[in-house]
Amino acid sequence: MPLIRHCRFTAIDFESAGAARGMTDSPVQVGLASWSADSGHGDAFVSYLFTDQPVQWSARKVHGIGPEHLADAPSLLSLWPDLKRRLSGAVVVAHGKGTEKRFLRAFPGHGFGPWIDTLLLARAAWPELPQHSLGALCERHGLTVAIKALVPGKSWHDALFDAAASLVLLEYLLDSHALADQPVECLLRPDTTSWHRIKRA
Repeated sequence: MPLIRHCRFTAIDFESAGAARGMTDSPVQVGLASWSADSGHGDAFVSYLFTDQPVQWSARKVHGIGPEHLADAPSLLSLWPDLKRRLSGAVVVAHGKGTEKRFLRAFPGHGFGPWIDTLLLARAAWPELPQHSLGALCERHGLTVAIKALVPGKSWHDALFDAAASLVLLEYLLDSHALADQPVECLLRPDTTSWHRIKRA
């Protein structure tokens, strides 16, 4: 495994329509951004996504995306060239990676990865914190201003904003724990034992 300082990290975030009873969920927005120790932040990409499912009220209340945003949006499958270029060869980052991995199953055998989950990393790094949501962590560590500078005019639950936030949080975690010269493998399976112990208590 390469050293962390030599890796390109690409974060991905999806916003979804919300699952109605008896139906599976569907993505309505995707955002990607990249970061490396040498090149910094860049290669931002965001797009609304066509869905044939209605956007649930509960989901729209969170992200503000409605049918008026999706009328002429491309399908997720049509964005394959853009996603492939950005994710191929990168260490893929997400905060709570389950949703992102599930929606990327639209591309069977894509081979993207390895995956880093900043939620698990944060629980391992700061097990004593009361909240490990992306927003709470970034606010706690004073990172929100930097995220807003990268994605001006947007806020939480915009797919690009959240993707950039995952990278800003990752960068802060790596710097604060002096991990740049460690193999990237050390980030893949963080030890959350302390967090689980505190949660049970």
